Amino acid sequence: MSESPEPRATTVPPEFVAAVERARAACSATAQRLAASRVPREFLAEYVPPRRGFLRMKPGLMRPIGEVWRIGSLLLADSGSLYGLGQATRAAERGRPGYQSVSREERREIAAAALRGGYAVGEAVNFDATPIPLDADTPATHSALSGDGLLGYASGEIRVRWKAGAPLSGAPALSSFLTERADLLINPPFSGG
Repeated sequence: MSESPEPRATTVPPEFVAAVERARAACSATAQRLAASRVPREFLAEYVPPRRGFLRMKPGLMRPIGEVWRIGSLLLADSGSLYGLGQATRAAERGRPGYQSVSREERREIAAAALRGGYAVGEAVNFDATPIPLDADTPATHSALSGDGLLGYASGEIRVRWKAGAPLSGAPALSSFLTERADLLINPPFSGG
């Protein structure tokens, strides 16, 4: 009886591991800096679409996940976790159907779903955000950073594309991107102060 060969362990280059560790440290440091500066957060939620309940349809709602800072096309959590920006809305009353357009009615329903999820009127709620793994030991991280997502690995650094699919040439390192964007959130230009 022959045994099946053990799967080969893929070796991750030390440069990649070091770049991921620097990226994680930059995310944690930026989150601590934004929290210490009391920069307002937005909410992160999961959209739960309408579903059939007992005898009636249950309307869609936003299930809370946590709070994040919007940093360009990224969302940064207190823990240092990163998400790719999905969609966003502000919680609002549904109101009567206006029949202006299907897309307008869908946006009104999404805003009402945020209100039903427990968010106050006017609060910003991000949903459909994509978690970005930053753990050098997992295949998910290597896959995420070698694809054409918002982050990529090039020239020994984790870099931020201006949009998914854009080339990495000229893209800033995640650490400098976070520093620059955090500075803008902490000391916004034209703030009158």
